[in-house]
Amino acid sequence: MWVFRIRGDFQSLDPWLPELFDRGARGVEEREGEVLAYFPDRVELPLPGEWEKLPDEDWLAAWKRDLKPVAAGRFWVGAPWHEPEPGLVPVVIEPGMAFGTGHHETTRLALSALSREVRPGMRVLDLGTGSGVLAIAAAKLGARAVAVDTDPVAVTAARANAARNRVEVEVLEGSLEAVRGPFDLVVANLYAELHQALAPGYREALAPGGRLLATGVLAERAAATRRALEAAGLAHRSEEREGEWVLMTLERP
Repeated sequence: MWVFRIRGDFQSLDPWLPELFDRGARGVEEREGEVLAYFPDRVELPLPGEWEKLPDEDWLAAWKRDLKPVAAGRFWVGAPWHEPEPGLVPVVIEPGMAFGTGHHETTRLALSALSREVRPGMRVLDLGTGSGVLAIAAAKLGARAVAVDTDPVAVTAARANAARNRVEVEVLEGSLEAVRGPFDLVVANLYAELHQALAPGYREALAPGGRLLATGVLAERAAATRRALEAAGLAHRSEEREGEWVLMTLERP
C-alpha cells in the first residue's frame, strides 16, 4: 500500500478529490497541514506531493482505528463503525468519498450554527453539500432539506449518506440555478471568492427574514466577503471563528 502526501486541507484540495478517487485512491485523510491519499499502487497524479510506501499491515484497519468521531453543537458525527455518543444527534458519514466528516473547522462551525438556527419545518438549502453532512444534520432536526453540489461524486455520496441516516434529503447536481427557493436557511461551506460571486444569488434564494450561514472563509478574507454579501442586500448579524476559519450569519431583510 502507498500513501500520497499533499500539502493543504480538504477545503483547498476539494476540486482534486474526485480525481484522486478516479485514479484509484481507496481513501483520503486530512491531517494538520496535509492530505493523505491511499493507493494500492503508485500512479501518475497531476498534483505536487510525495509518495511513501506503507509497511505491510492492514492499512484500512489502522485508518479506521485512528479516525475519531466528532462532536459539534448538538451533533455527533462518526463513521458507520463508531458508537454514537448518548445525548447528541447522531450523523453517520461514510468517510473518504467527499468533503465533510466533521473534522474540519468549517464543518464544525456550520454544525454548531445549524444547532442554533434550525427549527422543525424550515426549508434548508445546503449549497456545496459534499458528503451531505450539513443537509443530513438539518433533516435530523426536522428541516425539509435540499442539498446541491457541482461534483457528481459528492451527489452520489450525499444520497448514500442520507439513506444511511434514514432521513429524506433532496440531493441535486449543480449550484444555485439547480434549486427553487425560497429557503428559510441557506448553509454554504465554500471559499471566500465563491461566496462573493454568489452573493446576489443568496439573496434571491432566501425568503424575507431568511438567514445565510456562510463559512469556508479564511479570517484574512472575511471583511471582503462580508462587504460583498452586504452589498447584495444581506444584513450581517454575527460572526464566529475557529482557528483561521470564519462563519458569518447574515439575514435577508
